[in-house]
This record gives sequence, C-alpha cells and structure tokens, in this order.
Amino acid sequence: MLLIPAIDLKEGKCVRLRQGRMDDETVYSNNPIEVAERWVKAGAKRLHIVDLDGAVSGAPVNAQIIHDISYTFPGINIQVGGGIRDADTIQAYLDAGVNYVIIGTRAITTPHFVSDVCLEFPGHIIVGLDARNGKLATEGWSKLSHHDATDMAQRFEEDGVTSIIFTDISRDGMMNSLNLAATVELCRHIHIPVIASGGITNMDDIRALCAVAHEGIEGAITGRALYENTLDFAEAQKLASELCTG
Repeated sequence: MLLIPAIDLKEGKCVRLRQGRMDDETVYSNNPIEVAERWVKAGAKRLHIVDLDGAVSGAPVNAQIIHDISYTFPGINIQVGGGIRDADTIQAYLDAGVNYVIIGTRAITTPHFVSDVCLEFPGHIIVGLDARNGKLATEGWSKLSHHDATDMAQRFEEDGVTSIIFTDISRDGMMNSLNLAATVELCRHIHIPVIASGGITNMDDIRALCAVAHEGIEGAITGRALYENTLDFAEAQKLASELCTG
C-alpha cells in the first residue's frame, strides 16, 4: 500500500482546500520545495502534486515549481494534475522528470483525448475521477457533469491508463475518513489499480484502507491530516506496509 503525500499549489504556496473550494483554503507553507523535502525525508516513494490554479484556468500556472521539485528530488516518483489539457503540457512535465500526469477535466469533456495520449505516452497517464454525489466534477471541481464514475473508469481502462485516482469531493480536506464503499465499488468494475483520495484522518483510516486493499486499491493520497499532524506519515506508511503485506 502506497501512501502518497499531497502538495497542492495555489499562487506558489502549499495549501489545502476544503471540498475543493478555492475560497476555503489553508496555507501551510510558502516554500513547496521544503514541503516536498519533508515528505521525501519521511520515506515517501511518490508525491501527488496539483496545480490548483491550473485546474481552474485550464493551463499550467505553477509548472515551474513542479519542475523545480522534480529536479531537486530525481529519485522520487511524481504524479501531477491540474490544467493538463494538451499533449505539449504532458511532454513538458515528462521532460522535467515527472513520472505520471493526471488527466481530469479533459478526460470527462473530451474522452478520446485520453486514448490519444495513452498511445503517445504509454505508461504515464493516470485519470482522476472526482465525484460528488456519484457524478463527476470538472474544472477544479467547480462544475458537475452527468457522467458516472464507473462507466468512465471502464472506458479509460480500455484506453490504457495506468491507474485511476478516485476522490469523493465531499470528503476531501474534511478529515472524516475515505469513502471506502464507493472506492471498493469502483475497484470491482475495473482491473487496473485505484488510488483512493479524500478524507484520510488517522491510523484507523489506514487500517480500514488496508482491510480492503485486496479489492484493487494500490495506494491512497493524504494531505490535510499530514499538515495538521493527525497522521504521522512515516508511521502510517510503516503500518500500511505491514498490514498490506502480512
């Protein structure tokens, strides 16, 4: 079980939002590289970096910071989302050393884009499915679509994505536990790995996560719990590794 610290970038700062609302932020650091270093030193094998401004604007805004983190920590796997809506942006991130790019809004509004970039960048494409009340959201979670998460996940699996990140928006940043029921339900309809996101609070959540990991959950993204010290990353990853292998 891979625990993945989240670094959300807004106006060059490391922040966390509540339920994806851009007007409900908490700033945790003015130096994202120092934040990345903290998680690397704690033993993280992968970082989840989101350009929140990019997600809203539709084009990268904090790309230079992401490039700097990638250059500074070449041994860490990095997955990046937010404002990735064309092949040139994907190429630029991969050239900078990013391992995976996360397609969100464009995957929902233009699904064939996913199949195109999976062919062009095999092994590097993740799709982020962000759901509120069962329906997928787009454009920095500001708009709801009519698409169902399971149907879209099955399509993207056929296209060749490496994994699906599934977020229950109502849980994100709220520290009231993952929506494991919905995550497991999604896992049961596809064969590629799912990364859970939204709501991890403490070690009990790690135990609950590991209890259903066999359903196809590869890892989990955690943010606010780490920044507000309700979860120690090193201890959580150690527990997850023990429970999910033993």
